[in-house]
Amino acid sequence: MMKIHDKIFKRIKELGMTQKEFSEKTGIPQSTISDWKGKNLNPAVDKIMIICNVLDMSPNELLSASADSEKYNAPGTLIVEKDSVEYEIVNEFRHLDDDQKLRLIGYMNALKDLKK
Repeated sequence: MMKIHDKIFKRIKELGMTQKEFSEKTGIPQSTISDWKGKNLNPAVDKIMIICNVLDMSPNELLSASADSEKYNAPGTLIVEKDSVEYEIVNEFRHLDDDQKLRLIGYMNALKDLKK
């Protein structure tokens, strides 16, 4: 099982980012980041979302200790934040009947065509 700080350093390396760049982008002091590695510590909870944003990963991907985390990030799976417009759209869509869903999809396609 990979620890949170290990996942962070692995992702930093995958992105070709230096620890200094990561520090600058997150606003987390380099000494704190070094402590994660050197003292085997994990970041504070209030830093998780900024870390995820900078490393382009979901909180579930960073925090999950199980193999199940892969299924939540698999192609064909959508994760949206509860207080987002996307969540509201998906939630409302789920309550439509099949004809209404098809009409809405047609409307969305027409909107996309207008952009072209």
